[in-house]
Order: sequence, then C-alpha cells, then structure tokens
Amino acid sequence: MKKNKIIFWVSTIIFAGFMIFSSIGSVTGNPEAIKFITDLGYPEYFIPFIGFAKILGCLAILVPRYYRVKEWAYAGLFFDLLGAVYSIIMVNGFDRSMMVMAVIISIGVVSYIYSHKISGEKKADKLF
Repeated sequence: MKKNKIIFWVSTIIFAGFMIFSSIGSVTGNPEAIKFITDLGYPEYFIPFIGFAKILGCLAILVPRYYRVKEWAYAGLFFDLLGAVYSIIMVNGFDRSMMVMAVIISIGVVSYIYSHKISGEKKADKLF
C-alpha cells in the first residue's frame, strides 16, 4: 500500500506541476503564450479560461477527497493535452519534440490508475 501511495503522489505531483506550469502563461497574459495559442486558431478570450480550468483541475487531483470531481478533472486535463497535441499537429505538422507529450500523458495515466488503487473502487462511487 505504501508503494502505491508513493507512485501516486510522485506521478500526480509531476503531472500537476507540468499542467500548472503550462497554464501560467495563459493566466498571466504572457504575450508569447497568447501568440502561440492564437496561432493555433483559438480566440484570445479562451486563453485565460483554459488556464484557470487547468489550475482548478490540478487542485482537484491533488486534494485527497471528492472522487467524482477527480474523475472529471482527470478527463478535462487529458482532453486539454490531447486537444493541444492535435491542434499543434494540424497547424504546424508533427515534430519529434512533441514526443515529450507522450511522456506527460503517460505520467498522467499512471497518476489516474494509482488514484484508484489507493482510494478503492467503493470510494470512487461516492459523489463527495
């Protein structure tokens, strides 16, 4: 059980850290981040929204309770990552440096799997 908790917390902190780090430019209005996202075709008003949503999702996966909320947070974070990869490929084409996203997504999958292992399936059925 202790091994499961260590794997969960290490993977979750790395995953949440990456997601929070990637949202800082959106939330603070960094011109480079805004240009990068608008070049992908997204409207400028969408940028702070998605930045705050990522931060809230990270907080949800870091808080030890609220299992149903965690499920939605993981889903939202994965949709964000997959949408980002798809958008970049469609606009700029595939680049080998994007393989780092596979590593980040894999770390998120490990976090998700171990969140279920340490919480138990019966707790995941509760709303709060």
